[in-house]
Amino acid sequence: MAFNRALLGGIAIAASVFGSAQAQEFRLNFGHYLNDSPYLDVEREFAKAIETRSEGRVAINIVYSGGLGKGEELLSLAGRGAVDMAAIVPGYYADQLPFARAVQVPFVFDSPSEAIEIAQYSYKEMPVFAEELQAQGVRRFFHQPLGSYFMTGKTDDCKAIDGLSNKKIRTFGADIPKMMSAVGAVPVTVGTGDLFEALERGTLDYSFLNLGNIEAFRLHEVGKFSCGPALSMAGHLVVMSERTWQRLPEDIQAIILEEADIAQQKYVELINAAEAAAGERMTAAGHTIIELSPETVADWQAKTPDLLQDWADGMAARGKGDAAAEVVAKWREMAAD
Repeated sequence: MAFNRALLGGIAIAASVFGSAQAQEFRLNFGHYLNDSPYLDVEREFAKAIETRSEGRVAINIVYSGGLGKGEELLSLAGRGAVDMAAIVPGYYADQLPFARAVQVPFVFDSPSEAIEIAQYSYKEMPVFAEELQAQGVRRFFHQPLGSYFMTGKTDDCKAIDGLSNKKIRTFGADIPKMMSAVGAVPVTVGTGDLFEALERGTLDYSFLNLGNIEAFRLHEVGKFSCGPALSMAGHLVVMSERTWQRLPEDIQAIILEEADIAQQKYVELINAAEAAAGERMTAAGHTIIELSPETVADWQAKTPDLLQDWADGMAARGKGDAAAEVVAKWREMAAD
């Protein structure tokens, strides 16, 4: 399997000669853990823009649904150059990416746009964020701004936090399980690709995803109710293998960086409309979306430990307490503005 991925991934360079001029073509394989859906249009447009602006010198092949590696594998695959690009979920790599993981700590951000604003600042102004990616052999281009998270299941018990007691709810990473345990729910780690079957069979009572991905994974077909929003955070990172990056000429690198900035801005501008449209389509198909009141969310947060401080305490135990304390102070300052 590793041999096949190495063949599929890695950068493939083909040269052709036209008279005295030589044109190179770079074929980049982009491993994605999510299903192909309109929710990822910005990433498709990012890839297409690079192909267009490079006048065909670059071709980016996006392989969805874990076809080049599961979500939990893509960081290591990209780091060693087995895939050229990847969508990386920070929460899947709590040990390798402890600073990136912080952008997915519950009850820190009030909205997807705030999460991206703070993430952008952190990767540009706080070196520890980029440094931990460099240690894994990848570099970040932009974040997916996830829509806020909803619980989706067969009953409407999710409309009140008391109704979550003893319910099996999908979680991931190190912090979201604590959020669920705080209200008596049972955290269960389930990959996105397995959620439909888990809900259908009853091994999960509720999934936990944003509206766009609830629709993309057809979870509204097996769960009649979605309750939320209960969590806002930044989503996956789009990264490139450092090995691939170093093989690209400077003019191609410049195009990629410019298009990454455009993609980040476009993602933030489109996320709210995309989430609303997904909700409308699911509602029209008979799904029921129940909005949790601000008081309910505040009660949930009050029952939950200060997870950002917990994160900082854990980082201190790893010898990174000063950097983590700086992150907490700056994030709280930005969130309060």
